[in-house]
Amino acid sequence: MIEGLRDNPKRTSLYDLHAARGAQIVTFAGYEMPVRYPAGILAEHLHTRAKASLFDVSHMGQVALRGADAAAALETLVPGDVRGLEPGRMRYSVLTNEAGGIVDDLMITNVGDYLFLVVNASRKQDDIALLRSALPDAITVDELADRSLVALQGPSASAVMARLAPGAEAMPFMTARPFEIDGSRLAVMRSGYTGEDGYEISIPSADAVRIAELLLAEDAVEPAGLGARDSLRLEAGLCLYGHDIDETTTPVEAALSWTISRRRREQGGFPGADVVLRQIEEGAPRRRVGLVPDGRAPAREGTEIVDDDGRSLGTVTSGGFGPSVGGPIAMGYVERAFAKKDTPVRLLVRGTPRAARVRSMPFVPHNYFRV
Repeated sequence: MIEGLRDNPKRTSLYDLHAARGAQIVTFAGYEMPVRYPAGILAEHLHTRAKASLFDVSHMGQVALRGADAAAALETLVPGDVRGLEPGRMRYSVLTNEAGGIVDDLMITNVGDYLFLVVNASRKQDDIALLRSALPDAITVDELADRSLVALQGPSASAVMARLAPGAEAMPFMTARPFEIDGSRLAVMRSGYTGEDGYEISIPSADAVRIAELLLAEDAVEPAGLGARDSLRLEAGLCLYGHDIDETTTPVEAALSWTISRRRREQGGFPGADVVLRQIEEGAPRRRVGLVPDGRAPAREGTEIVDDDGRSLGTVTSGGFGPSVGGPIAMGYVERAFAKKDTPVRLLVRGTPRAARVRSMPFVPHNYFRV
């Protein structure tokens, strides 16, 4: 998750707020970001599960696609159903390449008069360049560089938003609405990356510190950094781009076939459709699975997965200690024949084969708000 230092990293509009609160800062995806606050990653993780935490995710890319046929145009790059997305609804999808690999995963929201995309920080400039080169000239691609993004996550998030933005508490999961808080017009989306109920809030950067401080002034809300964000999403069984998914993994291998609607399966028309649709029909040679090691030793990214005879089956792509689970958890790719729940495997942890079992994900139940 944490990348090494780079030259001239950028700062989000909330950098000074993080520093003032004693955050440990690291360089991640070219930005100086808080990895933890004085309470520590374990406390931040458990607070998110119990109450609510505020995450700065302003390093993510926010993009507006405008044009009369923007939805149809975007469907030439993603396998998701964009044309069927009603105003105020959002959908998770992936950009694919001609081999069916995942160029990036992203959130797509139908705002009404345009499509609003949130893309990964590490892929932001590549994604924008792809959109501008591959979409028709009639579709404009605008990076919303003057906006910040925060995520309010946890079971108390709804009550907090009800006080600050009345009506937000009634929003179902994967919907979006405009609100005004303290005179600032915000785009509020009921979504997140922790498995908990919560919101992602797009804010004019000039107002970001003021709005963040209003949220942090709530008794239930504490700040949280990238460390807790990573352990929370791992327990929720959610992919991290560049680790669990990349240009060499297809949506089928990544257990993301659910993102491809029946119409898109029937019609195709996206990069790598022949590969992806064949794998849906016949099965992929490997599969992303959850893994629970025996004992207390965690299996980190890059750990080899083997069978009883030591034959390589695949690799762990994310792993660590699950604070809510109370033990080590991981996810990775294994051969299809070993992807069934409860299949025994071994993990080569520091060269020693340690017993583990394939587990279904999420490791902790999702608590999204649905009506």
